[in-house]
Amino acid sequence: MTAGALDAAGIAGDPASPVHRLDARAKLLGLAGLTLIAATSPAAAWPLLACCAALLAAVARAARVPAGLLWRRARVVLPLVLLAAASLPFLRHGGARYALGPLTASEAGLEAFGTAAAKAAIGTLSALLLAATTSVPAALDGLRRLHAPPLLIAIAGVTWRYAFVLAGEIGRMRCALAARGHRPRHLLQAAATGKLATALFLRAHARAERVHVAMAARGWSGVPLAPGAAALRRTDVAFVAALAGAPLLIRVLLEVHP
Repeated sequence: MTAGALDAAGIAGDPASPVHRLDARAKLLGLAGLTLIAATSPAAAWPLLACCAALLAAVARAARVPAGLLWRRARVVLPLVLLAAASLPFLRHGGARYALGPLTASEAGLEAFGTAAAKAAIGTLSALLLAATTSVPAALDGLRRLHAPPLLIAIAGVTWRYAFVLAGEIGRMRCALAARGHRPRHLLQAAATGKLATALFLRAHARAERVHVAMAARGWSGVPLAPGAAALRRTDVAFVAALAGAPLLIRVLLEVHP
């Protein structure tokens, strides 16, 4: 995979859209702030959650990210979160009670489940929009400019780069197995998969050693290079203010007038 293709991996929508052209720091602050405000909101704060959802929908529309693509990516995570929260209607007590077959759900439990589902959807959509409009190198550079721990940024950057190397190694090993007639059909053939995992670990360790020596020979100190930081533009500040300021205002109003 070329460097350009690697940097563009995961990008969706229109790369020339206003959202894609925003500074990575603005998108990190805006989407993270919106998610944090939604996640810490009280139960059944529906106006606040609806505002967050509307803002994310506006961002997706401005970035021209298809709803179908967001759904295909979200369904990898959301079902697991909803399954974990599925017991809330039956464990929480309060309010009216509803019979659902042999089980009984409470009004407070259904409210808690709805709130958890809405918060999970908002958090997932925020992360997906960030990934769809910001390349990983740009996001890591934005985190560095926001003074995140340099070691964590370096680990994340190396992990991102070499995840594709390992994927390619797995593909080559599977092709080699298939060329030798390996067609796993039952558990008795799981030994070959175990040997594949062992060989992959050994190859990954050997390659990591070679890469470390090569990077050390080129002066790599473990800390990313720090080019001069550019100031945020007015559009970046407006984006952060819209995504984090509007939900924060609604939350303050809900606290004052519950």
